[in-house]
Amino acid sequence: MKIVLLGRYWSCVRQAPRKASRLSKPPLPPAVRTFAAMSGEAARVDAVAGRSYVFRRGASGATVGVLNKLLNSLRGDGEAQQTVSHRPEGTQIDIGMDSSVVPLGDSGYSLVQTIDYFYPSVEDPYQAGKIACANVLSDLYALGVTRCDNMLMVMAVSTKLTEKQRDIVVPLLIKGIKDLAEQAGTKVTGGQTVLNPWPMIGGVASSVCKESEIISPDNAQPGDVLVLTKPLGTQVAVNAHQWLEKPERRAQLDKAGISEEDVRRVYFRAMDCMARLNLTGARLMHKHSCHGATDVTGFGLLGHAQNLVQVQQRSVGFVIHTLPIIAKVPALLAATGTSFKLMQGYSAETSGEPLTDNQSNFFFLYCRIPFSCL
Repeated sequence: MKIVLLGRYWSCVRQAPRKASRLSKPPLPPAVRTFAAMSGEAARVDAVAGRSYVFRRGASGATVGVLNKLLNSLRGDGEAQQTVSHRPEGTQIDIGMDSSVVPLGDSGYSLVQTIDYFYPSVEDPYQAGKIACANVLSDLYALGVTRCDNMLMVMAVSTKLTEKQRDIVVPLLIKGIKDLAEQAGTKVTGGQTVLNPWPMIGGVASSVCKESEIISPDNAQPGDVLVLTKPLGTQVAVNAHQWLEKPERRAQLDKAGISEEDVRRVYFRAMDCMARLNLTGARLMHKHSCHGATDVTGFGLLGHAQNLVQVQQRSVGFVIHTLPIIAKVPALLAATGTSFKLMQGYSAETSGEPLTDNQSNFFFLYCRIPFSCL
């Protein structure tokens, strides 16, 4: 089993026209401005020395293989087990895939469950809440599960926010999660909230399903078509939005003829993508007899493709050639001399250097149907 990355990425996703009011940047309220600063970097205070140390958040640096090796300690006696196993009582999906699947005795039903959380990557707390909700639910959708029975919220409230700031930011985060959960047909019924030096947001999603409602990710066949449902480049987009506040980066963009409006269009396009549910994609998986899927997040497209190909029952290889990228993202990279390993296939679509960026992106395996990108 192997992955072959051929050709070049294709910048083909155009931004929808935006109202001037959204492209221009009005002054942020003080509480939201503080939250926006935290979305760019995490800080801790050395209470003894009275000094502040700022750390840029980046990807963990662990590869899929390293992570799976570490997770083996959770697998019973410590020996590696199959990630996907098919048993008389139903399919069981172990650690390492998008969600866990546990057959519930001989009832014919299984519990599908996932947990995910991350650091906010955008300056709008309401949008950050929606992105967090989409990120959690995407793990269910990657298994073709179209119904979420319950959600729990996981939140870390920053200790750097004053009480007045918390009263503004936290309700907006919660409202973002709540509104998108309702759009997905589910509710947030509880969760856990703690204090932390920097904010985190996410949750748990659970569904009780019949075997027929779950699409196992290990059924790829020769001739299947790979389909990506969202454009790549969200990590670059949220970084570029912060570059507008940095004179050196701003000068590089100006020299390349990239305007502030161009950057904001890229940023809002990325934010819209990250906050959009993959529910339609999950439904299409059933309609067109999909053979498997995964969501492209922290390990980048190639990292998640490698993880997916390793669990296949048949001897298959994935060939990845032409993929959509948000328009002007390649130009942003060229203008600033940065890469984020986007063209190599390893740009994190959940967390990256220096920002955390969430994109719930599906990577489908369809049965010999010539689909284009959804």
